[in-house]
Order: sequence, then C-alpha cells, then structure tokens
Amino acid sequence: MTGKYKFAGKTIEVISVYPDVHEYCKDYISDENADFTVQTSQEDIDFEQQRSDSENICEGKKPVKYPAGYLEELAVYRKIAEKMIEFDTVLFHGSVIAVDGKGYLFTAKSGTGKSTHTKLWREVFGERAVMVNDDKPLLGISDNQVIAYGTPYNGKHHIGNNISVPLKGICILQRNKENIIKKVNKMAVYSMLIQQIYRPSDRDRLKRTLELVDKMSENIDIYVLGCNMDREAAIVAYEGMKD
Repeated sequence: MTGKYKFAGKTIEVISVYPDVHEYCKDYISDENADFTVQTSQEDIDFEQQRSDSENICEGKKPVKYPAGYLEELAVYRKIAEKMIEFDTVLFHGSVIAVDGKGYLFTAKSGTGKSTHTKLWREVFGERAVMVNDDKPLLGISDNQVIAYGTPYNGKHHIGNNISVPLKGICILQRNKENIIKKVNKMAVYSMLIQQIYRPSDRDRLKRTLELVDKMSENIDIYVLGCNMDREAAIVAYEGMKD
C-alpha cells in the first residue's frame, strides 16, 4: 500500500504492509513529487514489538502484544526520522505550543506533565494558543532559526495541527512547589536534550544529529521551569520565555 505525505516541508512516499499508517497520516496527504521513500516490512514490524518488549521488561512491566498496524506506524516514523536528518531535521520528544505565532517546546522525563502544562497554556491564553504537536514534533534546524512542525505523531490524545512555527524557546519541566523559570546554558541540560532527541543507530547520522543539537542550542534559548501545574505556571513560563 502506497501514499504520499508531507512532513516538515518534505514529501515522503510511504510503502506499507498494512493500511493503518495511511489512515493515521491522512491529514498530511501530498500530491507533490516525493523527496524520498520509506518502505516497511514484517521484519521492521517485528523489531518494533521486540523493542517494546525490551523497554517494558527494563521497566519491570509485562510485555504487551500490539497490533501489527500500530507497530508499523512506529516503524514508518522511525524510518522517516532517520532520513530527515539528511535535511537537518530531527525528531524531538516534547510538547510544542504556539502563542501569537511563536512556538514553545516543553520537554521532561516521562510522567512529569508536558501535556498537562501545555493544556494550562491553552486555558490561560485561549485562542492565542495553538497546539503544534503534543508528543513527537519535527524540528528543522538552520543557521539562524529552528522551525517546529506538526506531524500526525502527536501523542495518545492526538493533539496537534498541520502547521509550522518558529521556535522561541525550549523549556525543561521539573516538579516544584513554586513556579520559577530560569535560563540555562546548553551544557547544564545537554544530557536531557540528547535523551529527548531521536538518536539514529547509524554512526554518521548520529554524528550529524549531535551537530544539529549544538546548532539548535546556539539559536534557541533553553530554560528550566520548576512548576506546580497551577495556571500560574503557564503565565510564569510565558513571561520568562517570550522576550
């Protein structure tokens, strides 16, 4: 099964075993000539199941048998993320929201509350706030800016839009009794940035990914937000990052 979809300004031909991924990506359909093609096989699907099993075992959880179509959706995005590095674009684990056309990316360890925090932004800023992607946005990195792109891979609640915005800042969330934000240098949070970005297995692509992280850090201010998930947290974060 074949379809073409546009992610981060690139049109991708997807050749799949199952139809699920084409339904999943239907809001990103493109009729333009493909910039590249990704094709999945049963081997790719099996790999995603094995990876999931290993992660669950490491976390002390029982392995879960997932539908093949869902696993193929993951396999497709993995292949896209690998190829996008050639176009200076990376997959980043975080929640991106735009206010007045500028994007703000929130990332944290799993369970900290990225989605909860951006939900507060939508409550506080109303129509001024638009979700870009609530889970795995693509970031296009150039010499003078970073662009955040929506993709259909936007979390279990599927919150996001097929839009792109210039990224104003990256904020690492930490639980705290009081809401306080501070700007930090790259080296203070470098390990977190590396953990949250997709890291390819190919050595050359991994090297390029690390170069792009460095370039991103030069173009974008990085913050740490201690927050308690009250509405005030959104205001403190916005006021600290907008200028």
